[in-house]
Amino acid sequence: MTTHEQRAAEGWRVFEATGFPPDDPPPPLPAPPPWRRFHGSPVQPAPPEDEAAALRRLGPGDTIPQLGPDEIDIVNAALVLRRPLLVTGPPGIGKSSLAYLLSRELGLGRVLEWNIVSRTVLRDGLYTHDAMGRAQAIAAWQAGLGVGTLPPAAGADNGAHGDAEGGTGAGGDRPGEGRAPRPANRQKPPALDGFITLGPLGTALLPYERPRVLLIDELDKSDIDLPNDLLHVLENGSYEIPELVRAAATRARVHSADPGGRAEVHDGRVECREFPVVLITSNGEREFPAAFRRRCLPLEMRPPTREQLLAIVERHLTMRPEGTEALVDLFVQRVQGGGTHALDQLLNAVQLTTAGGFQADGDGRKLVELLLRDLAKGR
Repeated sequence: MTTHEQRAAEGWRVFEATGFPPDDPPPPLPAPPPWRRFHGSPVQPAPPEDEAAALRRLGPGDTIPQLGPDEIDIVNAALVLRRPLLVTGPPGIGKSSLAYLLSRELGLGRVLEWNIVSRTVLRDGLYTHDAMGRAQAIAAWQAGLGVGTLPPAAGADNGAHGDAEGGTGAGGDRPGEGRAPRPANRQKPPALDGFITLGPLGTALLPYERPRVLLIDELDKSDIDLPNDLLHVLENGSYEIPELVRAAATRARVHSADPGGRAEVHDGRVECREFPVVLITSNGEREFPAAFRRRCLPLEMRPPTREQLLAIVERHLTMRPEGTEALVDLFVQRVQGGGTHALDQLLNAVQLTTAGGFQADGDGRKLVELLLRDLAKGR
């Protein structure tokens, strides 16, 4: 029995780290445990594909496995238990590429990326409200400039999408209240939902039939409070948009994190239907609280072997140029010597040294040394 046949027979393993796109229809995921079942509605349309992003991350050729059997089992356990993966390892080792590998192999559509910096807060991942933009749109409406001057979708479908002002709007149009009367064209005020945009986390928690893939990249760079702030959302698979709740918006169509995407939200609350596939990467710059770690499955990615590096170069460049093995040996030597190096440094060095007319000796050697420098030394 082949490995593929064995895993298919066992049933619970749906991810094999092959990177091959699934058959049509894609394989179903194992049923979630009772405590990880969600019932969000209304069901959203399937997400778009983004094969161009996957090609940039994974390369055009066959994917080279960087995960061993134990690591693959951890990924499958996270899929079964509907728990986030906390992926650790040195910078540039391919942690974030795992999200694209999962999405391609399981047919889960476009990967949602949330890149973390020290100023990031939970709301950045959930949604943003362009209050200033809406105030300007209301001012334009009051001045009678018409819908043509409003931001896209700001003045459309107000009656169907929860304009909670009941026709008076934030600008008001009741005579005797000291506000401008409604323009003669009877255009309604700009709707609130046209100025709300869901972030990557907020979009991932929409009620899709199949889970979205969410990459929370470099969480260890965040403010100390963000991991704890994530606990409630990741545990309950839901959140509220207070602006829509206060406006009593029974039905709203807000912007999503997908290009040109819109999502329908009822009563200002979002709850997933299938918990997203969440990958949280960390370069190990700090420890996370125990309460956060117990909700995640840890996955440590190891540096690729020499054979894997050669295959990765060949996959991205669609060939193995002359001199590749010497550069790979130099790269492996420096990694084993305790330096901090990233895979893209090796790809850059191979690409440059195989460019027409480049000489890898003399001044060219200095440039190669610069490309393969130790990132831990700061220069």
